[in-house]
Amino acid sequence: MLGALNEQVQRYLGEHNVMTLATQGVEGVWAAAVFYANDGFTIYFLSAPDSRHCRNLVGNARASATVHADYSDWKEIKGVQMEGLVSTLAGEEEEEARRVYGAKFPVVGKLEQAPASIIKALAKVRWYRLIPERLYFIDNSAGFGHRDEIDLRRSGA
Repeated sequence: MLGALNEQVQRYLGEHNVMTLATQGVEGVWAAAVFYANDGFTIYFLSAPDSRHCRNLVGNARASATVHADYSDWKEIKGVQMEGLVSTLAGEEEEEARRVYGAKFPVVGKLEQAPASIIKALAKVRWYRLIPERLYFIDNSAGFGHRDEIDLRRSGA
């Protein structure tokens, strides 16, 4: 069952583009929507280091995130909730993030073809990786509030 659940969650993550990242810092809690790309359960995103959520991550690398579509019927709600640690990437890790992200969002993957505005914006961001420790797959089609847990701290999945 766990293998099928892992595949279902990874497929769901691959089919969606935006996650809401929740962080906490000296100004309190904050949530921000960011585009992401995943490699298995590893989530890559880019953001401006002076944004509130990135400033929060400097002081506290623990974060939570959700990925879901906009549903109009509660019985259709599906999504992924996760918690884990975020790190800033450089060197080979940044190159891996760029590769994974560029495969999902070609405008970033093929900078030689990107508009000047994208190139300028990318010069101002840093690359980040969220490694979830625990995820929940929400599936109200299986019953109101139904959720299955994947605990990566125990399973090593």
